[in-house]
Amino acid sequence: MKITIIGSSGLIGSHLTRQLRIRGHDVVAAAPGTGVDTVAGTGLGDAVAGPDTVVDVTDAPSFGDAAAMDFFQTSGRNLLSAELAARVRHHVALSVVGADRMPASGYMRAKAAQEQLIGYGLVPYTIVRCTQFFEFLTSIACVSSRDSGMIRLSPVLMQPIAAQDTAAILADIAEGEPCGGRLDIAGPERLRQDELVRRLLVARHDPRAVVADPATYYFGAAVDDTTLVPARPWQLGSTHFTDWLTGRGPAVRARRR
Repeated sequence: MKITIIGSSGLIGSHLTRQLRIRGHDVVAAAPGTGVDTVAGTGLGDAVAGPDTVVDVTDAPSFGDAAAMDFFQTSGRNLLSAELAARVRHHVALSVVGADRMPASGYMRAKAAQEQLIGYGLVPYTIVRCTQFFEFLTSIACVSSRDSGMIRLSPVLMQPIAAQDTAAILADIAEGEPCGGRLDIAGPERLRQDELVRRLLVARHDPRAVVADPATYYFGAAVDDTTLVPARPWQLGSTHFTDWLTGRGPAVRARRR
């Protein structure tokens, strides 16, 4: 297959590019560094000309409310218009589990609006809602750090997934047919947010203390044990948190299961 990855230079995009090329696909890696700007619309026509599937794994450059909404709306409209003109058969977009359950978060509102835009469009699609990546826990710790010695976090349930597992599942979906809906994916285990970050800091010999505080917001939104985990995950990653911490991740598959 010929598959275009929009956002190929990012965390998931780079993993996905490698996964699909190992599987033998003709991959077009599209990112600002390759001359493709989804906000300005430059390079999109050539990037989506001819592929069977386009996978959008772009992310907003800022978590600010207005900036995130502007990015996902403008980028999404430009990309879907280019795909429609090129008669792309399958649009795959990476979203976030719980985006529609956190309206107080400007970033999550923007992701929910992106999903709505895709659903109203005319390009056959699959939206993949993913839980947070293990790799994102460092950012959670930084945002939640009140001072140099303390990190305050809600002990809310999470079901994070390794970036490489996310890319493998996205590769499977890109090889398949559009479902016209949303699929939730997650890691293999549910753990408390404060415990995840505490274990990460211990593994990195970071002396900061993690304090569990149920009243703490998650990126500006109140959360509970149902917010950040999927009720019925379509597929689970295979990498457990302990294995990710010690570098024992899965091998890249050479072909689809």
